[in-house]
Amino acid sequence: MKTSILILAIAYLLGSIPFGYLLVRIFRKEDIRATGSGNIGATNVARSGAKGLGILTLLLDCSKAIAAVLIAKHFAPSSNLDLAPLAAVAAILGHVFPVWLDFRGGKGVASALGIYLALSWPSALAALVIFIVIFALTRYVSLASILGAVVLPLLFVKFSPDHSPVAIGSMVFISLLVIVKHHANISRLLQGKENKFGSKKDKTEGVQA
Repeated sequence: MKTSILILAIAYLLGSIPFGYLLVRIFRKEDIRATGSGNIGATNVARSGAKGLGILTLLLDCSKAIAAVLIAKHFAPSSNLDLAPLAAVAAILGHVFPVWLDFRGGKGVASALGIYLALSWPSALAALVIFIVIFALTRYVSLASILGAVVLPLLFVKFSPDHSPVAIGSMVFISLLVIVKHHANISRLLQGKENKFGSKKDKTEGVQA
């Protein structure tokens, strides 16, 4: 029990590392929370004019989630096969609600991708293809992220049929969290007011990965 609690705590703390905030603070001497949407994720970092830092934020946010799951897989007691998906939940909660930034973090897209890469890489790659296609057709990062989150649990069940109800429930929770965090984007999409990535009207009100 103590080992499991420690692993979940480590997963949360890894997830809560605010890479977008740290990179912009270090390299641009700015607070990304005062720019654009105020989010600390990869998209807002890129839209602030730091595309290189945006890509790095995406990779690091994805990697920290992978690390959290792999640590759980490595150190989990053999009797607790559900610890890895629970660590995944802890990691994305850390990203969305980081203790270091008054529990105001990102929307979990990159971290969710990392989680699925660690738990079911075919699901992650299939969802990534869907994301790329939707984004290429619409230029809406938010729409691509939301639809990717919708299909991820379904892909997880398809490609990982031997997982437990706890694992499936964890994946559903993660996707729902990502979708709920996009509530403002959903509202703008329905109203036809969402800005397309890279457009002249793009005022960085979009999704945060």
